[in-house]
Amino acid sequence: MDSASTPDLASIFQAASEFASYPGVVNDAAAKEFVDRYPLPVLFGVLQMEVDEPRLEETIVACLERILRTRYGSSLLLQYVVFIHAGLQANSETIRCLACKSISFIIENMEDKASAVRILVESNAYALLINCLLDGNEQTSAASLNAIKNIAKSPEGIDVILLSSRDESMQLKNIASNCSSMARIRILALIKELFSLSDDIASVIYASNLLELFEVEINGRNDVLSILSALEILYELAQSPHGTKFLLKTSLLQLLTDMISNDTVASILRSRAMLIGGRLLSSTDAYRTIDQSRIKVLLFAINGRLNKFESQNMDEVENALEAVGRIGSSADGAILLLTSSPLVAKHVVDSAFNRQDRGKQLAALHALGSIAGGDRSDKSVLLNDGAEECLKRLIYQAATESSKLTPSGLFLSMLQQEPEMRLAAYRLISALVARSWCLMEICSRPDITSIVMDADIEDTKIGMEARHQCCAAIYDAVSALNMAADAKVAELAEKCPNVSGGEFGCVMSPGAYGIISPN
Repeated sequence: MDSASTPDLASIFQAASEFASYPGVVNDAAAKEFVDRYPLPVLFGVLQMEVDEPRLEETIVACLERILRTRYGSSLLLQYVVFIHAGLQANSETIRCLACKSISFIIENMEDKASAVRILVESNAYALLINCLLDGNEQTSAASLNAIKNIAKSPEGIDVILLSSRDESMQLKNIASNCSSMARIRILALIKELFSLSDDIASVIYASNLLELFEVEINGRNDVLSILSALEILYELAQSPHGTKFLLKTSLLQLLTDMISNDTVASILRSRAMLIGGRLLSSTDAYRTIDQSRIKVLLFAINGRLNKFESQNMDEVENALEAVGRIGSSADGAILLLTSSPLVAKHVVDSAFNRQDRGKQLAALHALGSIAGGDRSDKSVLLNDGAEECLKRLIYQAATESSKLTPSGLFLSMLQQEPEMRLAAYRLISALVARSWCLMEICSRPDITSIVMDADIEDTKIGMEARHQCCAAIYDAVSALNMAADAKVAELAEKCPNVSGGEFGCVMSPGAYGIISPN
């Protein structure tokens, strides 16, 4: 069809409808066959026409998206940058969204990505994408963010997005200072996506003070929804491989600490602040990045919240316990908790063995499992002498203050509860049995080992795996001991019952000490 001729709308509409709805993935051959019949300028032209057919635009856009997703279709797009520009400025959100996606298709499918980005940058597509990001509907904004992220994957792209040598009006900090709260949140989401691309880009973002935009938004204390949105994005940012390295160099940790301590801050915001703090401090790198005094202040703030919680704040207490567990998941964090913040650690231990509130107990059990080494490698499960002595003392103290009297009684009580609680118990015991005192407690109660080795007690895959891991941990712990030098442990180990299990079961070794052996 001659692109200059008047298009046969009925024919195009019918063909586009069939192509858009055809099942399966469109390959290059199918895309080429359709474009040969209806060239891209014709299809773009139809989108610019005012036609009294409500489904025409939707159908053409769906057809074009399937074409442009192919390597063949996207290879044609750089010839039609003018149409992409027009699409980015269209009144129709459907067309704007397609134009944003088209830029991503170009970069993702082109072998020479640098040249593609250079052409797009020189055509000022970035400025139009920013407008779509800030002003578009949810779909358009998401498509624009993805396109900008693709542009940023090349040096030419990141230069135009982040370097201060370009037009100051297009700098993200300046844009954020003159837009709506929703648009500012979208800029924060863009920063988060760019930050995650590489350590080098994260460094540029930090050096450009763009992380300060999070502080500004969180400090704006007027709009709870905007603050919560900023915290949600910051929570994801903290999960980035580069998160701890750069975020802890800012004043964000102090800001989070202040939020946690402030009774006037909404509970949901304090909860999110605690979880972000926990995530930031879950990495060993954190303890080489900042002074421990800053971490202690955060822990003091969390302890203050734990002491103020009442029954109506159980969501907040569970989040606080989860945050403490995250901090204790690294050996450095666990040592700090047990030696420098024993009140927080005591709260975790006491809550883990208190059955008055199920949600609180479950959160505390998982937190204690993390502190004990549930998330650490075998070589770093055990802590220094001071921390180990504190952990042992807190657990024995909790036992003597309960009706169970001994840690083994507490462990048995947990294993006799519902499946979700047993999962937390398996995880905790798996970590604790690396300590000889805990191993002796476990081996002294045949009813504990009979549960752990019962292949029929769990009916879910996650339950069976957790039970098997616990069984294997007990076996490994007993095997690692010098049995001849510790006759008491050997005697206790012999008391373990001789049972066998199925896929995730355990059997007793024929060795002299009746060591539990996983299948």
